[in-house]
Amino acid sequence: MLYVNFIDYVKTFDSVDRRTLWKLLRHYGVPEKIVNIIRNSYDGLQCRVVHERQLTDAFFVRTGVRQGCLLSPFLFLLVVDWIMKTSTSEGKHGIQWTDQNQLNDLDFADDLALLSHTHEQMQIKTASVAAVSASVGLSIHKGKTKVLKYNTENSNPITLDGETLEDVEFFTYLGSILDEQGGSDADVKARIGKARFAFLQLKNICNSKQLSTNIKARVFNTNVKAVLLYGAETWRTTTTIIKKAQVFINSCLRKILNIH
Repeated sequence: MLYVNFIDYVKTFDSVDRRTLWKLLRHYGVPEKIVNIIRNSYDGLQCRVVHERQLTDAFFVRTGVRQGCLLSPFLFLLVVDWIMKTSTSEGKHGIQWTDQNQLNDLDFADDLALLSHTHEQMQIKTASVAAVSASVGLSIHKGKTKVLKYNTENSNPITLDGETLEDVEFFTYLGSILDEQGGSDADVKARIGKARFAFLQLKNICNSKQLSTNIKARVFNTNVKAVLLYGAETWRTTTTIIKKAQVFINSCLRKILNIH
């Protein structure tokens, strides 16, 4: 059995509590001098908004990290890392990864997925993550947070603050489709569709008389095959899946070579 809870935060980058952020920088060993430099760059930060072609009066912004700043993703990742380590430090609520270690979550920026084997474990973990997140100013969006269940007949929902989190049959995580069957058929079908669209955009190149076959093949590998095989390392490959991908590739190559 496997439960996956895909967490979605409300206004992620705008909500981080800065006073907590400065404490976390020190917690992770960032020198005080650097902390002060970063903090000073945020002190007195003001914004103005364009409304009906007019600028509003300036107002102070006291929460969140700067949008578009190269440092902001790093600062936010520190917050997420602390949230996950703090909320999963007590008890074993993840999935067995090695003989000694458990995998509690998957994190990429603000795309978070909590992992547990049982409903009870996932309920505890979800509540814990929500509480720790709130302590740094982040709030989980209950309407956009989704739960995916594999190989379980338990129909009891995961709840948060008395509200039910929606169970879904599939979810797109980091561009890959995960479904309740645990297979890769849906994702492969979607990748073939996207690769086919990319190939159609290259029609003029494929039909060109001036370009060599070698150049056309290189363009195909770069612009079409790369789209097809995005995330393929995570596929649960079967003979059928391999055949579907190969049939599509062969079809494209025949058109490039003008073989009917």
